[in-house]
This record gives sequence, C-alpha cells and structure tokens, in this order.
Amino acid sequence: VLLANLRSVQERSSLPESAALFDPACGYPAGVQPNAPEAVPHFSIEMETGTGKTYVYLRTMFELNRLYGFTKFVVVVPSIPIREGVRTSVQLTREHFAARYNNTALDCFVYDSRQLGRVRQFASANTLQLMIINIQSFVKDVQDLSDEGEAASRRRGAANVINVEQDRLSGRRPIEFIQATRPIVILDEPQSVEGDTRESLTKSHQAILRLNPLCTLRYSATHKNPYHLLYKLGPVEAYDLRLVKRIEVASVQADETANDAFVRLEKVDNRNGIKAKLKINVAGRDARVSQKSVTVKAGDDLHVKSKSRQEYANDWIVRDICCEAGNEYVEFSNGRVVTLGSALGGMTDDVMRAQVRETVERHLQKEKALKKRGLKVLSLFFIDRVGNYRTYNDDGTYGLGKIGRWFEEAYRELTAKPLYKGVIDLPAEQVHGGYFSKDKSKASRDRFKDTSGKTQDDEDTYALIMRDKERLLDSDEPLRFVFSHSALREGWDNPNVFQICTLNESKSADRKRQEIGRGLRLPVNKDGERVRDADINILTVVANEAYEEFARTLQTEYEEDYGIRFGKVPREAFTKLVAPAAPGEAVRAIGTPASLRIWDHLQAKGYLNPEGELQPAFDPRRRGFVLDVPPDFAELRAAITDQLSRFVFKNRILNARDRKPLNFRKHVYDESGDFKALWQKISQRTRYRVEFASVELKQRAVARLRGMPRIQPVRVQVQRAEIGITQAGVEPVSILQERQIDAQPSSWLPDILGYLQNETELTRSTLVGILVESGRLAEFPVNPQAFVTQTTKQLQRALSDLMLEGIRYEKVDGQFWEMRRLEPEGEDELFRYLDRLYQVKSADKTLYDFVEFQSEVEHRFAEQLDGNPRVRFFLKLPSWFTVDTPIGPYNPDWAIVYEDDLKVYLVRETKGTTDPDDLRETERRKTDCGGKHFAALGVDFKVVSTIRDALDPARFSGDWAEDQ
Repeated sequence: VLLANLRSVQERSSLPESAALFDPACGYPAGVQPNAPEAVPHFSIEMETGTGKTYVYLRTMFELNRLYGFTKFVVVVPSIPIREGVRTSVQLTREHFAARYNNTALDCFVYDSRQLGRVRQFASANTLQLMIINIQSFVKDVQDLSDEGEAASRRRGAANVINVEQDRLSGRRPIEFIQATRPIVILDEPQSVEGDTRESLTKSHQAILRLNPLCTLRYSATHKNPYHLLYKLGPVEAYDLRLVKRIEVASVQADETANDAFVRLEKVDNRNGIKAKLKINVAGRDARVSQKSVTVKAGDDLHVKSKSRQEYANDWIVRDICCEAGNEYVEFSNGRVVTLGSALGGMTDDVMRAQVRETVERHLQKEKALKKRGLKVLSLFFIDRVGNYRTYNDDGTYGLGKIGRWFEEAYRELTAKPLYKGVIDLPAEQVHGGYFSKDKSKASRDRFKDTSGKTQDDEDTYALIMRDKERLLDSDEPLRFVFSHSALREGWDNPNVFQICTLNESKSADRKRQEIGRGLRLPVNKDGERVRDADINILTVVANEAYEEFARTLQTEYEEDYGIRFGKVPREAFTKLVAPAAPGEAVRAIGTPASLRIWDHLQAKGYLNPEGELQPAFDPRRRGFVLDVPPDFAELRAAITDQLSRFVFKNRILNARDRKPLNFRKHVYDESGDFKALWQKISQRTRYRVEFASVELKQRAVARLRGMPRIQPVRVQVQRAEIGITQAGVEPVSILQERQIDAQPSSWLPDILGYLQNETELTRSTLVGILVESGRLAEFPVNPQAFVTQTTKQLQRALSDLMLEGIRYEKVDGQFWEMRRLEPEGEDELFRYLDRLYQVKSADKTLYDFVEFQSEVEHRFAEQLDGNPRVRFFLKLPSWFTVDTPIGPYNPDWAIVYEDDLKVYLVRETKGTTDPDDLRETERRKTDCGGKHFAALGVDFKVVSTIRDALDPARFSGDWAEDQ
C-alpha cells in the first residue's frame, strides 16, 4: 500500500516512479526485508532555498496528526544555526497553526542532555510532541566506540549522554524512551546531517535507525541521496514563480596588473609527498601575463615556474610547506609567508576595500527607496578571518581590523553626501556588528574565534541572530550591516538581506549557491507581511570576479546539484503556446506536431544543435535581433523567443552594471489630456462583495460529487511473467498472468467532516447535507483518503466558481489611486536593467523614456504600442496599482488610449497564452476579478497575447466609447 501511494504521489508530481519500497538504488541494502531493522522507508522532498521548507514540514506534522493521529515527531538538524532557525519558526507560526488546526497544541523543545526529563515527557505525553535535536547529540553510541566495554566508554565520556544508561531514568538510556514512540523523523538538510564521507554517512544512518523511526521525511534543496523523491521545487521553478529574489551581480575587479610578485596559496597536500598549489603570474605569448595555478614542492623556484618573470627573481624559492590542519602555509627563502586562502602582492586589499564601499552604497540606495514602504534593509558580509574585521589587545580590549576600518570610512563618507543625507541617521559604530563565537577561556576576555557553526562555542552568537530575526527586522534596531565568519551554512538567512558581499583574500572557496542562499527569501515589511514586488526583490551579490564568471560558476553548480542541463530545449517545448484566434473562436494550444515543426525550423536556422542546445545565433539581447520562425507562426515569434529564453541560465542573473534610472517626462504628466482622461477612468478604487445562496452552493456541490470518478479500493497487483536470458540481458519475455486483489478496507476512518470543514470553511450541517444528497458517502470506507481528497477538490471548485459568479465590484466614493504617485521623487527612484528596457520613440506617448518589460511578449507589445499611430497614450501600470480580490491583490499590465472612429480607454493583460486552462489557477481567477472591477468602471479589459488581439475594434463594445 505504501509503495502504491508513493507511486501515485510521484506520478502527480511528474517524478520517476520508485521500483520498490526498499530499492537498493535508493541506498537500501540489497535484499532487505520489510521487517528488518534497516527497513525504514525514507522519503525526500526537494525545495529550493528560501521557499518555505520549514513551514512545509511543520504543517505536514499537523496534517499527519489531524488525519492519522500521529503525535511524536523528531527534527534532526546538522548545526546550531538550523536548530535555532527551526525553533524560531515554531514560535512565529504557533498562532497561525493554532488557528488553522482547531487550537491543536504543539509541545516543542530542543533536546538538552542536562534536561533529560523532557525526553521522558516527550514519550509519555498524549499531545502533539516535537523534539529538535542535533545529529551530534546522538551519533556516538556506546557499542560503536571500542572493545573496552561500556564502563570504560562512560568513564571517558565518549558516548553521547542520550545513549548511556542513566540512574535518574531508572537505569534506562534516554534514547529508549524515544524508540518506544516510533517517531516520524524529519531530517532538515540531510546532506549535512549525513556528512561528506562514506564513514559519516554510515554513522549518521545508523544513528537515525537507533531512533526507531516509523519513517523519515527528508527536506533539502540539494539532496545527495534522494530516497524516494516525492516533490520537487527546483531553482528554475522558484525563480520563474517569483518565490525567491532575483539575483544581480556587482562585479568588483582590479585592472590587469603584473608589476609586482603575486602569490596565492590555494591548497596543500601531503598524500604523496608534501606539495602545494599556488596561483602566480605566468608569462605567455606576446609578452602577455596571466594568473595560473602551479604545483610546487620544497626547493622549487617561482622564477622558473613563472617562465622567467622578473618579479620572482628575488629568492622566491619554496623553503617550507606546512600541512598542519588550521596552520597551512608556504614559506619562501626571502622570508615571505603565504597562508592558505590568502595572497601576497596583487591588489587584493584594493579590491576588498572597493567591495566594502560598493556594498555600503548599494545598501544606502536600497534603504532610501524602501524606507517609506516599511522595509528595513540588511547587508551581509562574509569574511574568512575574524582578525580582518576585529583585532584584540593583550588587556582584552579590541579595535577594528582592516575590513572594519574600511567599512566605517566608507559609511561616514557616503552618509555625508547630500544624496544619502539622513537615510540612516546613526553613527557608523552602531550600524555594524559581528556574529562570531566567544572564546570561553579565562585567559581571554570575550575574544572571538574562527569557528564553524557546529560547536558549543557557536551557541551564544549564532543563536542570537537566529532567535532574534524579528528584532533585527525592526527599524528601531540600529544593526544593518552584519559581518560573519564561517556562516555560509544552511540556516543562515534573513528575508531582508538585500546585499551579500564575500570578503575573502582569494575568490570565495564556498559554493555560489551557499552564498546567495543566505538572502534569497522574499522580504518582510514592518507589519510582518511578505512583499512580492519584483522590482524590489533583487539580491545584489558584490563579487570579486566578472559577472560572466559568476553566472557560469553558479550555472555549473545548479547543473551538478540538480542534474539538469540549461540551454537544452526539448522538442515539445512549444506545445502549449496558443495561436491568436478570430473573434468568437475558442483559442487552443498549437500542439505537439506544430512544436516539432518549430523546433526543426530553429535547428535548421542554427539556433539549436541536433541535441537541442542553444547556439550563439540565439541572442535576443543583440540589437536588431529578430528570431526566424516558420511564416505561419510569425505572430508567435515573441512567445517562441520567450520560451527559448527560459532555457538560458544567464538571463536569470542580472548585471548590476547594466542598471539605469528611468527619466520621468514631466511635460506629458502636466500637459497630456489623454493621460489625465485615462487616469480619471481607471484610478477609481472599488470594493467587492460576494453573494450566493447556500441552496445554490449545495446544488452545485452535489452535482460535482455525483459526477466525480468512482472511488476505487486500494489494490495489490500480481503479475507472472516469463523471463528470457539473451545476449542483450535478462528481461521479461511475456506476461503470463496478471490480476489485481483488493486490499482490506481501512479499519480506521478519519474525521471527514473536520477535514472538509478545515479545507472549505463550510458548516458541518451544510457538509452533511451535501454528502448525503450526493449518494457517494458509501464509497468513503472503501478508500478514505482518496474519497476525502476527491471530495475536497470538488467542493473547492464549486465554491470557487460560485464566488467568481457572485462577486460584485462597486465604486468607493472619494477613493482613487493618486496620480502624483506616478511622479517619482529622485531619491525614491529604483533602478532598472538595460536588457529589460524598451526605449520609447514617441516623446508624448507615455510617462517615461523607457518601458520595463519582463518577457519578449511584453517587449514586442510595448514596441507595437509605441509605433501604432492610433495609440494616443499607453502606460505600463506600476506595481502599486492593484485591484482587491478574494485571493490577493491583482496588478494589471497596461492602460491604453486608442482612437479610430471613436476614442476608447483600455486595460490589457499580456500573457504568452490566452487559454485560461494554461494559466495558473490563481492567476486566472485574479484576471477574472480584474475584468469585473474594470467593468464596474466602464473600462474595457481583456487578457491578450498580441497587439492584434488588444486593439481589434471588433472586440470593443460601444459601451466603452467616450461619446457613449
């Protein structure tokens, strides 16, 4: 039954089906039996960083409790930051879950070996229990340590307390209390829980099994061992759905210089003789110089290794190589020493100083623009050594290291400029701070150490930032610039981080995905609400490398982590594109045969190679680029270009150097009668109300339930096949027998009324009437979960349809969107990106010199509006111009004044498809509500994909004409 359900979920998620519940391909020992100790089913959920993974598994716990009565859950985490992040999430969502799940109480605690009574309470309580525990707290078992016996192990204190018998627990081991509950174990970032080596994987796997779990649920963005993948929300989907911030790169690099000796220590190795890898200046052809990696051993001369570069002629001979962990260095005959990850010569300090200044200026720009929107801006600096930020004296006092000094110098200089005067009215020393671990030794007074985020030393400071996220987001809290060491780990993130600067004396050795993951979450305003404005939600990475190199490295990591190939277009990529339809005709997707024909044409024209990989000929950013498509698909050119662009990874990373402000055309704002008339028609605010009769809802719901597919019992499938052995391999030759056996009906039935009431908010009496009149209630015991799922879906559809039909918009007297909000004050202007801007040719047709577009469809639409002589005025509506709907605010795309025989005022939504079935459900419902809002204002509204659809006079009603 578990396997059948697993495959059903995988099919629903469009994922490969698992062959067996305990498949060796998923990491299980070969031949494992279902009742063996190692036969614990593992299930994986893949969610991109910043998309709400912790919320999802907390809600999953409540659902499992509500549906099946499970009460014991253990969350296993790899580090203190993640542990504190989970604890904070539980605290912040406590009221939300209590309201959603009828005040179900969640008793949550963090395991502490000094408070073992909580473990006993966890086991004995009959309420919903959650224990959060670090893997380090239970991975060392007595039996695994040595042959000296348990007593010796206990004397050494080598075993974790949880695995050792305790007198205060009547001689039992604390872990026995957990084992007795058969908990559901949730692994947060399992790839870190399991470690990097085969040995650590084995130990952690054994430790998880010692908890005696009913099953494990594994949540991560980057699974190393994706046991039975149930759900996948990858980086591309998260980006396209705007569930995370967009990424821009501000590249800070020194001009090419080889005047001085440059040496960077990249690696030391003592496996086959002691050697080191250095990066140095190396001579090339035509007197050109480039930095290359060379391997050296004691006695090697860099003058030789550099092909006789003169800057290495002065005793740059390797004298000593030290491979001691934490003390790696290379010493030269001239007395110079370079440590691991650091560099001698070059312009490292100049680049780092410029990075600091760039980050501070970006921060001030963003804070200036967002202050009035109730958003506090944070910037995060990652440093490789605490000493670069803070230095210590023998008497225990401390001062600023070079990075700290650079920051305060840049902050004072920039905040004194008239442009940033008053943006942050605080002295430099109050706005920055470092989150490092304190040295607890008596010899040092609160000194900070270089730590990893896994030890007890990390407790004080790592816990502070993780627990106090709300305080950090309060504008009254001075701290805005956070410096951290060894914090590029899962769990370190804050929604209002808008700038990330990596200050290493070499290029970052950490993965790009770890760096950007700390700031990808959507920001939160002062009221605790998520802000979903794409113009705001941009994470700036201040990098010491070229924009192209950053994008290329990040793309490689995504491909390695997710097994995906960017730039490879499948032949069915265009199947769902919709061709324009004549008035009165239904729109429909072009289908697979047409997609194959388009694909073949694109390959013949050199845009794709035979494997479907995009070629340099496809370059929509090139001036004058026009995609060559089959003549009968000319009207889909923009949509085809957009679809191809989805496969270009570089399009997802923005170049900060390509930003520019939009210039406001004051004369159009002041003098255009068309603009003012248009704004008067569309700016009226409305309110909505929904009216429908309970009797009608009941009738529709009953009809939908009667028409839903028959609920089938869970079945076990039996097949008998003849197996043939050929040179091609062992494979089934023919199916001899196939039959299905109905499984036994479930002996436990969930609270169907409670479930449906929670999902639909209908009264119990209404639900009883619908279920009884539908005549389908007898199918509930046959397959309870399938019945509840199908019934919920049908009730929600009936309710949603009725709400949309019954929604009515009415004008609110005296309430309008204020026209003056369109006139940006210089200090509040946000920048836009050149590759997303269309330069308007007509001086009087719109309010700005450029129009920002998000797709080639919008780009083409703006261009055609600009060039159409009958379009008197058009405006890309700002993000704050919204229509209230029952499912959230809706922001329409375009407002247009069009004049032919009559002058009409139009609002248009541009989509790559106009087929409602191809739009996301919430998107379709919002546009439906938008249409009713504008109908109440007497303004024509439509969803269109081409300019012909938008401006076809046959589609206008006389009701919209000015003289009517």
